[in-house]
Amino acid sequence: MPIPRDIEVIDLMMAIPNNDTSDYYDFIKPLLMDEESRQQFQMPAEYMFKNLPQVGEHDDYAVYTLSKMDEFGIAKGMIGVDEDQYETQNQAVKDYPDRFIACYDANPNNGMEEVRKIRRLKEAYDLKAVTAFPSGLCPQVPLDDKKWYPIFVACIDLDIPFCPCVGVPGPRISMGPQKVEHLDEICWFFPELKVVMRHGGEPWTDLAWRLMLKYPNLYYMTSAFAPRHYPKPIIDFANTRGADKIMYAGYFPMGLSLDRIFEEMPNVPFKDEVWPKFLRDNAARVFKL
Repeated sequence: MPIPRDIEVIDLMMAIPNNDTSDYYDFIKPLLMDEESRQQFQMPAEYMFKNLPQVGEHDDYAVYTLSKMDEFGIAKGMIGVDEDQYETQNQAVKDYPDRFIACYDANPNNGMEEVRKIRRLKEAYDLKAVTAFPSGLCPQVPLDDKKWYPIFVACIDLDIPFCPCVGVPGPRISMGPQKVEHLDEICWFFPELKVVMRHGGEPWTDLAWRLMLKYPNLYYMTSAFAPRHYPKPIIDFANTRGADKIMYAGYFPMGLSLDRIFEEMPNVPFKDEVWPKFLRDNAARVFKL
């Protein structure tokens, strides 16, 4: 079905680029063991992402990002903030609060200090989500580890979703912390916690949609997947019983260009009534935008 052109899109995974994209993945370098990942890749999953976005040099990268968003009808983009890094993104959330919404990538290894930090960021940037890369933490923290529990409680108290990466990670690091099956106990024991899966969930996409059917507090975003590679079980679920569960998220500029995403998007076989929910309505409801 053709993609509607009059929807103010919400993109749940973006970043404001700079003239050196290599620093996006500095955090994961201690986990990389193979020589190719350490020395040759621009990004740690480069073997999966061909033709990485070339942003070029700009006087103001926030303004450049806004221009790309305008080009493709993106009304709001979710970007990461922090207290001691991401200065450009921190400022962009403050300068353009109607366009950029804030998330924070949490590290449960920091214990209660991380909970206090989440609360400070909520106050400073109106934080809309806590994200997580369980396999990318050093040391790794599986999603079923009790270290996450204080963060889950903080998300419930602040009424913001928890958005973990699930499935086999692209970088050559252990997949164990991100098994989709871990979400079963989380969603059961924390029914007030809104959980939105990131990064595809493969190869457990059948389990992912089955758990979404089971739990009203579990959702899915399409981050890090070009539209031509959206998993078929997820498309089928959106077109049947899961229209209110699936949300758009890109991966610009980390691995995908907006040009590629929106060139491929019209070929995704969503039903007409699914498109507004996928591109905007579900995110607006779940993240209270």
